[in-house]
Amino acid sequence: MIPRQPDPKRWLVLLAVMLAFLPVVLDMTILHVAVPSLTQALGADNAQVLWIIDIYPLLMAGLLVPMGTLADRTGTRRVLLSGLAVFGVASCLAAFASTPVLLIAARMLLALGGAMIMPCVLGVIRRTFEDPAERGLALGLWGTVGAAGAAVGPLIGGALLGHFWWGSVFLINVPVMLVVLPACWLLLPRREVLTPGHWPIGQAVLLILGMIATVYAIKAGFGAKQPLALVLPILAVGVTLLWIFARLQLRSTQPMLDLSLFSRPAIVAGIVMAVVASGSLAGVELTLAQELQYVLDKTPLQAGIFLVPIMAAAALGGPVAGSLSSRLGLRPVACLSLAISAGALARLAVSDLQNAGLIVPALLAVLGLALSIGLTASSIAIMGAAEAQEAGAAGSLEATGYELGTGLGITFFGVSISVLFGRQLILPDGIPASLAEQAAQSIGDVYIVAQGLGDDEGAALISAGKAAFSTTHSALLTAAALLLGLLAVLVFFLLGERRRDAATQH
Repeated sequence: MIPRQPDPKRWLVLLAVMLAFLPVVLDMTILHVAVPSLTQALGADNAQVLWIIDIYPLLMAGLLVPMGTLADRTGTRRVLLSGLAVFGVASCLAAFASTPVLLIAARMLLALGGAMIMPCVLGVIRRTFEDPAERGLALGLWGTVGAAGAAVGPLIGGALLGHFWWGSVFLINVPVMLVVLPACWLLLPRREVLTPGHWPIGQAVLLILGMIATVYAIKAGFGAKQPLALVLPILAVGVTLLWIFARLQLRSTQPMLDLSLFSRPAIVAGIVMAVVASGSLAGVELTLAQELQYVLDKTPLQAGIFLVPIMAAAALGGPVAGSLSSRLGLRPVACLSLAISAGALARLAVSDLQNAGLIVPALLAVLGLALSIGLTASSIAIMGAAEAQEAGAAGSLEATGYELGTGLGITFFGVSISVLFGRQLILPDGIPASLAEQAAQSIGDVYIVAQGLGDDEGAALISAGKAAFSTTHSALLTAAALLLGLLAVLVFFLLGERRRDAATQH
């Protein structure tokens, strides 16, 4: 069999799909800095604000696998182009939404477009780059866009809000789509190897509803602290729907998702790495951002500049991972990146951010580089273990891991901050009981309560809040370091199984 010649336009194709991926990643984090502005402009209440933020990752988590398998059935090019068009239209609708309900609806449409784009990008890379070394480099460059895009989202949002209205954080997507859509239409091949069979829409609905119900129950129960009487029935419905979906996959002659993918240790290792590493990165960024602003009194822009070493190093991690994996092998690169990340976090947990010197920026750079390498290694593991016709399904599984990891990481860290902060806070004497209860919720509430107190009492309360949050911040970074260390051990064994499987096949 004559090997297929590489596509001479493959690097242009990579550039096009990376540009398509960038706005999807930016939208995961860019909105956070715009929340105060849009809340006041639209008159949104707290529940509406939570839905505006959460509906995007929540709905996307349920849509990624169905959209990935749809791409395998009907063609990656068709689904990707449709997703780009949907994302562009939804960005316009979100930018000019006049009510919270309209913005929530536009965010739902954005999630649909994003869910069509993300697995297709990975699928295109898998199909375009047959050579493992080139594929590793391509996935490394893709990982750079993902890591750097998510990291600079708040900085871009802050810069836009300094000159324009809140809708500009969505409108910035439109010119990107106007360039990327025709580029992808021209560059992507019109003939593809498709997975035979029809797309089972009933199974898709089961998976979407099951994922949404399960993730919502987890976020509502742990994040929003809703009563168990509400959370448990929703969780039961979600788990039941997912169980029915899994049973259908095992019995169907044309399943939507080939569950045999989970029998491959490399794919399991890659998905676990995607969930834990992305969750740890999102949680650590959330914790550090609050420490810098609430405890060290930095502005959002100053906090963003402080975190630049993470962003800059993360931008280098993707290509480095691809190069190292082809030279040293995936297993040592993946395990060492996770172990180094754990070490950097453990050292940051006991560092004095007020007197950062050179050690803290260096640690942030090491953390960004190592985590970026780890996330890219997860992509190489998954896509290297998948056949070309499985690329969309495998890519959607990885993207689901990123979404779930980011959402659950923020939820876990957010809840942990609240619980630990309340236990560490030592209130000064004379604070009324009702105000004391509010202040114990979060450091943000400490500042709100302090505004209603006298100067001396307010200053004492803020000082106590800063001390409690610094202790909380150290405990959480230590916990994240321990989690990444355990993950390094797990990945070592899982990728060892991958090597034995490969040896057996040969």
